[in-house]
Formats: sequence, C-alpha cells, structure tokens
Amino acid sequence: MHYQNQTLPAYQTSNMKNLCDRYKDYYVMGQLSNGTQFEGIIQAVDNDNVTILIPENVEEGETDRQFGYGYYPRRYYRRFRPYRYPLVLLSGLLLYPFLFPPYYPPYY
Repeated sequence: MHYQNQTLPAYQTSNMKNLCDRYKDYYVMGQLSNGTQFEGIIQAVDNDNVTILIPENVEEGETDRQFGYGYYPRRYYRRFRPYRYPLVLLSGLLLYPFLFPPYYPPYY
C-alpha cells in the first residue's frame, strides 16, 4: 500500500490521534491526504489506525409500487459500515455542523 512509504513526523501522527480520541463517538467530516472527503462516526482509535462508521443509503426494494391514486417514492434506510483508515492518510477532521441539537426529553 502506498501509505506505508509515506513518513509523517511523529508529532503530526500523535496530534491526529489526539484529535480522533477527542472526537470519538461524534459525527465528523474528515479528509484524507489524497483529497477524498467522508463523513461518519469515529468508533475506535489505536496507535496506527482509526475505525469510522460511514453511512450508506439502502433502498427498500427494487420493484416500483403504486398505492391508490398516486405514486409514492421509494423508501430508503441508512446504515453504517465500519471502515478502517491509517492515521497517516488522515489529514483533517471537523465536527459535523448540525443546525439544531437533538432534543431529548428528560428521563425520570
């Protein structure tokens, strides 16, 4: 793999590891060193790699269905799959900006 030939200074790798540890279990936007961007939830971090849950949309079925007088659009679901990236490839992280924080009713 091409990332094994790249050498980053130790302080950059440790800074990225600390940033991933701080944002663990948060929904983040990230960028790799080749310019690819992704969004997901940081699940686990070790000394060399970070595991991120990346969302993907899945449609309910392949057949078109009609109900009553009109056509209803297909339903889709979102599921998360884990992907493992080396810390060497990760060039930046940013907390995902949500306009409104989710409301959770008080638990008694």
